[in-house]
Amino acid sequence: MSKRLAFLEKATAGGSKDPFVWYGLALEYRSLSRFDEALQTFATLRKTTPDYVPMYLMCGQMLEQMGRAGDAREWLEAGIDAARAKRDTHALGELEAALAALG
Repeated sequence: MSKRLAFLEKATAGGSKDPFVWYGLALEYRSLSRFDEALQTFATLRKTTPDYVPMYLMCGQMLEQMGRAGDAREWLEAGIDAARAKRDTHALGELEAALAALG
């Protein structure tokens, strides 16, 4: 197990509320092709911090790579709503482009 993964798992198991820690854990699982764990971690983050915009693009792209276009579309559309609510035009553009590429 990588030191990064061990640190992130320990931090989240310890009750961290920091969305960046949860996001980092999801990305680490994704980079290790542990997609089910990544999805579960993204879902936990979405439940606790639905306005954490970066997760929507990363999870949407992962779901697309897994062949789950419908789920990817739902995450990207939710991300677009979250980005609009936060007036995050950069993220909004990325999310809209990813959704358009999804077809």
